[in-house]
Amino acid sequence: MMDRLLGQYPALQALDTADLEQALRHEAQLMQAPAGAVLFEEGKPCRGFPMVLEGCVRVARGSPGGRTLELYRVTPGEICVVSTSCLFGQVTLMAHGQTLAATELVLLSPAGFDRLVRHESFRRFVFGTFGDRLADLMALAEAVAFQRLDQRLAQALLGHGSTLRSTHQALADELGTVREIVSRLLSRFERAGWVGLGRERIDVLDSAALRALANGEPASAGKGSAAV
Repeated sequence: MMDRLLGQYPALQALDTADLEQALRHEAQLMQAPAGAVLFEEGKPCRGFPMVLEGCVRVARGSPGGRTLELYRVTPGEICVVSTSCLFGQVTLMAHGQTLAATELVLLSPAGFDRLVRHESFRRFVFGTFGDRLADLMALAEAVAFQRLDQRLAQALLGHGSTLRSTHQALADELGTVREIVSRLLSRFERAGWVGLGRERIDVLDSAALRALANGEPASAGKGSAAV
């Protein structure tokens, strides 16, 4: 576990070896979870500081109506800022985390996190990553507040090659809306000749038009308009 952690989280290499070994031996547990497992829940106390060795964790915030908005994903070598802010502020979790694939992680207890964060190198790593995530969340807030949903959907379809394998529900969860709206927009995109729809797959037929829409620029309407 020590070797794998050092490989994924190089900031740990600057820590005193004995101190790190003590923290891992007494204040950490190795966890394995299948895809779809809920690792932590919104409004609950934080169990510790997760360090992902393999897999991916989707962190999202829910609404009373059952809608969710993806905030970010945690992959090996990254940190969860929701868990970090909970540990620093001693407040309940502001979002929930669910695995997107089979995931292996080391969960450092709150006491173990306090022990390691006393070291400047680890503290610098945590706050540096915290700042990067905050910038991402600011960009997300700006997109939600100022961009139309069709623009955000066009952005979500780009960057995956010619085919995106995803369900309409998964896209809705990513965008913080409901499946019916995503399906309606995708149908408009299909009528415009920008995408082709299949079972749990979306073929990108006109990436230039999608990119123009994502950037808020005029796009060729094709067979129909994709504006809302």
